[in-house]
Amino acid sequence: MKLNEGLIGRTYLVKSVVVNDTITRRLEALGVNEMTSVTVLGKKGSGSVIFKVRGTRLAVGKRISDGIEISELAWK
Repeated sequence: MKLNEGLIGRTYLVKSVVVNDTITRRLEALGVNEMTSVTVLGKKGSGSVIFKVRGTRLAVGKRISDGIEISELAWK
């Protein structure tokens, strides 16, 4: 599923980041990498998402949130 499809308050695992190279490198520098956990903090109807990654809150628009693939964490 895409980041903007995640539920508020839930934590997910980043499966892939597929946006243009410049944005991908910037997101990686901010800690948004494959196998990193992210928590959805808020969403707007336009597709914008506020999420927490490695202790930092980030806000991204629809184009970027559509390019971040996530999966549910498997709890033991």
